[in-house]
Amino acid sequence: MDFFAVLGALIVGLSLLLFVAGRVGLLKGKAPRLGVHDGRLTPPRRTPNSVSSQAALYPDAPQKDYAAIDPLPVRGDGASSLERLRSIIAGMPHAQIVATRPDYLYAQFTTPTLRFVDDTEFWFSPAENTIHVRSASRLGRRDFQVNRKRVEMIRAAYLRS
Repeated sequence: MDFFAVLGALIVGLSLLLFVAGRVGLLKGKAPRLGVHDGRLTPPRRTPNSVSSQAALYPDAPQKDYAAIDPLPVRGDGASSLERLRSIIAGMPHAQIVATRPDYLYAQFTTPTLRFVDDTEFWFSPAENTIHVRSASRLGRRDFQVNRKRVEMIRAAYLRS
């Protein structure tokens, strides 16, 4: 058999296997321990596939520089700001609101084909009068800035509303 035919068949087979694994949920990963603990969201991942407005709280973490993202300003009070964010996220494709409280919002974003899951959380810090954000992919090392771009898209819609 020709080398290129074997290589082509191998690539097609692996692609099909990856597609099927995603469709049956094998690529969604496990949710990390999320929420607010001692005034902090979960730390950003140690790989460049997450962003956090609290990255500076972890000065020895290797991801501090590329994970840093600005928090969101409060518009009105914390609860109404988070409700505005909830409304924006609820209208986004492939988004699911998982938890919402007056001071906290947790959403999952799932890629349509392979069903990778990204966890995104927002927390209103009354002491700072700001909304902190963390968004991270569950699997892999790189996300090609998907989490950063998504948070910045949410920020732009939030500031326009």
